[in-house]
Amino acid sequence: MKIVDAGVITQSAPGTARAVYTFPTLLACRDGALLLTCRRGSDKDCADEWVELYRSVDGGRRWERVECEFSAAKVGGTASSFRVCYLTELDEGHLLAASMWIDRETHPGAPLFNPGTEGCLPMGVFLADSFDGGRSWSAWRQIELPADIGPPSLTNPLIKLNDGGLLLSVETNKHYDDDAKWYQRVVALRSYDGGLSWDAPTDAGFDPSGRIFHWDQRVGLAADGGLVSFAWVYDREAGRYGQIRRRLSADSGRTWSSAQEIGIADQAGHPAMLPDGRVILAWVDRFGSGSIRARAAAHAGADFDPASEVVIYRHSESERQGRGVSGTLDEMSIWTYGLPYAEMLEDGDVMVVYYAGDQEAMDIHYARLSL
Repeated sequence: MKIVDAGVITQSAPGTARAVYTFPTLLACRDGALLLTCRRGSDKDCADEWVELYRSVDGGRRWERVECEFSAAKVGGTASSFRVCYLTELDEGHLLAASMWIDRETHPGAPLFNPGTEGCLPMGVFLADSFDGGRSWSAWRQIELPADIGPPSLTNPLIKLNDGGLLLSVETNKHYDDDAKWYQRVVALRSYDGGLSWDAPTDAGFDPSGRIFHWDQRVGLAADGGLVSFAWVYDREAGRYGQIRRRLSADSGRTWSSAQEIGIADQAGHPAMLPDGRVILAWVDRFGSGSIRARAAAHAGADFDPASEVVIYRHSESERQGRGVSGTLDEMSIWTYGLPYAEMLEDGDVMVVYYAGDQEAMDIHYARLSL
């Protein structure tokens, strides 16, 4: 692989509600358009954060911000914010948005993560439909999740399964003031009525001892219809992050293979899944080289070829950001680059979007990879 184009999509404005752009996602639509969503706010964790939508009709060379209703200040009568919004194309022109919503009213002024208890603010997953390629949207509707999931973290788009269903992958969290031991896990749920109802959650990453946490699990649909997941793993006893772990599922996420370390550390991005079976995975090597890199694998279960590796971004402050590893969500606010998201384009190239900058200003960047 090689990088054939790179640039910046957003325009941050330090000291304003558009100072910090993070959580980019990318969708290549059937009509050739590219849609990018990203979170913006005055800092990395703030009540004024919203989701913005951008469109490109020339393969990602130029982008235009689309005015839409993603930035609804109130959902269900509660002052709130949206942290991330993923788009899934169900049919040409029909998009389903899945957003992670945060209640900013119950604990006014509090950060998302409570460092004393390891609990989170009240959160939810909300859906909205667009039937005109993202120009207008329906009202948001909440996915009713089992109570034992707690505040759900959304780290992946809904996946349209080959059996006609939708797959939802969420991380469980504790409630804000809950000081009990945290048994973090990732669960998968399926819907066969367009997201109106969901089946019982099944474990997609869980250590019953509570030692291993599975952060930011990314799931892709392989060319053969199977699923592959990549998890960022934290060992609480050892106090360190480990290699990315991969799991495979052949039954729409009801069961998963044993976790396999893939020889890459530490935080996986969302993979680009190619029609010929190849997988392009970008990841953040935050505690080693301080960079964002990408590699290719021949299929979902294959090794990632070191010879295919490209360096997408290199950060000059990696040594400072690598200190103080705690494995808790409050640590995320200090990092100024990451969250790569890969998507195959109409011409066969792969685009990776990510955020980068400094504490005062962060923007969404892109790199176009030729395979």
